[in-house]
Amino acid sequence: MDEKQIEKIMKVLSGWNPLGERATSVADLDGYRTEAVDILLQINLGTTEKYMPETVRTVLNQAFDLSLDKHECVEPAKQILEIMHNK
Repeated sequence: MDEKQIEKIMKVLSGWNPLGERATSVADLDGYRTEAVDILLQINLGTTEKYMPETVRTVLNQAFDLSLDKHECVEPAKQILEIMHNK
């Protein structure tokens, strides 16, 4: 697993901050590190560009009991894909 990619994905997720104000109350958030790793694992398992917004949505909704829809995840998914293309 590429630590630099994890850190870049963490920055995307932190900048987007889908938890909003709740982010301060999540004790083990760690800058969205676990979620960045989960997304990267899904990419390594073969998630395609077409399904990236759905992958981001699923990981974050499951991790934090959110109700994000796919459209809310399009922009961060694009940024994550750009990270993957610019290894």
